[in-house]
Amino acid sequence: MTPYTLVDHLPPDYAAKALRNDALRGLTADPKTLPPKWFYDKAGSDLFEQITVLPEYYPTRAEREILVAYADDIAAASGAATLVELGSGASVKTRLLLDALHPNAYVALDVSEAALREAADGLARDYPALQLTALVADFEHQLSVVPAGAHRLVAFLGGTIGNLEPVPRAQFLADLRGELRDGDAFLLGADLVKSPRVLLPAYDDAAGVTAAFNRNVLHVLNNGLGADFDPASFDHVAHWDPVAEWIEMRLLSRVAQVVTIRDLDLRVRFDRGEQLRTEVSAKFRREGLTAELAAAGFDPGGWWTDSAGRFSLSLWHPAARS
Repeated sequence: MTPYTLVDHLPPDYAAKALRNDALRGLTADPKTLPPKWFYDKAGSDLFEQITVLPEYYPTRAEREILVAYADDIAAASGAATLVELGSGASVKTRLLLDALHPNAYVALDVSEAALREAADGLARDYPALQLTALVADFEHQLSVVPAGAHRLVAFLGGTIGNLEPVPRAQFLADLRGELRDGDAFLLGADLVKSPRVLLPAYDDAAGVTAAFNRNVLHVLNNGLGADFDPASFDHVAHWDPVAEWIEMRLLSRVAQVVTIRDLDLRVRFDRGEQLRTEVSAKFRREGLTAELAAAGFDPGGWWTDSAGRFSLSLWHPAARS
């Protein structure tokens, strides 16, 4: 008997249709773009795990430092009986929250069934009394599948909020507020604005792991859509936009070339030096983040950073409806 409940809320062809739609829309746009969720096939996920331990990549270490130091404070401020994690992935940092909260239940939501099963197997072994539910779903569109319950803490960690541009980010926060009830809370991990001398190496490491991770999205298109991208003909670029205050990851075409995408019946022309944007990673200031959460209907409940002030965890409660 499986020691957890897994419910798949995605249609069988969800990933294939979403990839087709995103590629068609993004590669025919000017400038060309792809959403960062397509980094994470098996190879991409393995590369990202390597990135998280690189000396240049501070976010994972900084967020863990906060949880080690303040998980008990977060637990006390939230009063949660159920922990819900959006985009849970491997649920590595989850254990620090579980050990502080001692909740009755844990709900993990992610688009990857394989990641959910692997994480749930480990948690079921280490927390045998915990009621575990794994939901295969898209947190941008399917928050309503999260089970109802009293005193839920919804955690959205890792700085993933920064991958959402301002309009979809506002929609996500508003949708989340609409699902929360009195007594619930929201724990948000957000990377903070800092010197480009710190930011840029985190997205362009000396060992070239991030470059391989970025180029891997072209393998995803080749494998998923019958494209003929030559990843070696694209250079990895990390760019800091000081106005938007976000990092952009891009792939720069080293030559003029035409790529055929068989399954879309599409030929995509790249000029020499043309760039394909593959990720936005917004960085935040406390006052700006507070304004965004307030606009979505949240009141602040706590703010914690690592010792160097690089990363934040913040707690939010649903504001009373007027």
